Amino acid sequence: MLLLGLWGLDRGGMWRDEAVSYQVGRRTVPQIWRLLHEVDAVHGVYYLFLHAVLAVHPGEVVLRLPSVCAAAVTAGLVAALGTRLARPRVGLWAGLLYAVTPMAGHYAQEGRSYALVAAGATGATLLFVRAVEGGSWWPYGALLGATCWLHEFAVLLLLAHAASLALARAGARVWRGWGCAAGAVVVGLLPMALVSRGQSAQVAWLKPPTTDTAEHLLRVFLGPTDGVYRVCLGLALLGLLGLVGRRGEVTCAGVGLPLAVLPPVALMLASQVSPLYVDRYVLYALSGAPLVVAAGAERAAGLMGRVAVRPRARAPYLTLTGVLALALSLLHQFPVLHKDRDPGRRADDLAAVSRVAGRELRPGDAVVFLPVQLRNVALTYPRAFRGVRDVALVAGAAGSGTLYGREAGPGEVRRRLARLDRVWVVADRKLLAGRRAPRNPVERAKYAVLQQEFTGREQKVRHGVTVRLYVRPVSARPAPPPAPPRPERW
Repeated sequence: MLLLGLWGLDRGGMWRDEAVSYQVGRRTVPQIWRLLHEVDAVHGVYYLFLHAVLAVHPGEVVLRLPSVCAAAVTAGLVAALGTRLARPRVGLWAGLLYAVTPMAGHYAQEGRSYALVAAGATGATLLFVRAVEGGSWWPYGALLGATCWLHEFAVLLLLAHAASLALARAGARVWRGWGCAAGAVVVGLLPMALVSRGQSAQVAWLKPPTTDTAEHLLRVFLGPTDGVYRVCLGLALLGLLGLVGRRGEVTCAGVGLPLAVLPPVALMLASQVSPLYVDRYVLYALSGAPLVVAAGAERAAGLMGRVAVRPRARAPYLTLTGVLALALSLLHQFPVLHKDRDPGRRADDLAAVSRVAGRELRPGDAVVFLPVQLRNVALTYPRAFRGVRDVALVAGAAGSGTLYGREAGPGEVRRRLARLDRVWVVADRKLLAGRRAPRNPVERAKYAVLQQEFTGREQKVRHGVTVRLYVRPVSARPAPPPAPPRPERW
């Protein structure tokens, strides 16, 4: 997992969410604290953590290194779970399967909190298993509580653990210990939940998930390529035969299946009322899928061992066969992993946009960002916009406690544009083409003035972002004021 995470880590550009992590992480602690009162409180702990990381060296590779390390830790924790719940070779297979899954590799290379949340949730699951077997519950509650503060949707892990206890037919003492730990986690998360609820406009762009959404998540959990998907699905179904073990005993499938299924399903159902679902929010649920698949592989290995002449002598060969099968899976999915290292595989590439702006814009030029979120390009790569006038901006992002800065009102934006004969626009391509409506009055004012009073000239398009020069036609330029009358000569 570490090797796959480091491979191609320097993509040469950040996409919009990584850029937010980068520019917020480089602010001072008081500036980050001020921002969290307005927006993005759900990522507050992560931003403060990044502030310390980026103080070592500000750069996109350093930004992503915590995610790489977290993904490697998660793979090790999945292996530890498989070993504890079944046997060492099951842990080996489960950990390797997690490592070669493209979804794990994708988020291992993102400067966001999701890989760290996955590590925390998987670690909490391992502590959960230990507590069920007679250990203490407070380490479980402490780690899960901290993980929920990294991202509040990790609290859905409690549903998975409750289902595992039900499948194990746990006794009253175990339920009581888990209930106390779960209650502490929920109570500790309430302040975050209340603040983030007031900032829910951030996710207003989300839509309710459909059955296609669920099918896509199943695909990425078990393998995006057809061959790997079919084999893993078959082994997972075989692994479900061991879903329930002896009374009071949690099994590999009994932990893995609820972990993989219940958090995503719960979030999808809640999103039918208020859309909140994005697959990265439940990345931590991926840890359950390799456990179920490895349990199925172990059951298949057991069937093969029964027909063998010398079953014990065959055990090392069975382990090696599983490892070779996973190596074959890696080779089969290698094109997917390779493509994922391309910056074009992300929603956008702000570095490519900044390179275009650096070639086209000159000091003194005017620029408009449409929508305001695209000012992220200038905040992340300021060199390309050095000396350029930001027409709509009235207060910078860090100073105003916002993600992208504070802009003037619609009337003032219209007046500022009225004084210009040419302006560069960095805009969403769909918005400029009329396929997406501006969301607020300021955006509508920018769009209306550009369409009504200017003509688009040369443009460059990079990953859905357009850099276009707008020029006011001569006929639309305001007439110069009349000259004062000349004094008469006597």
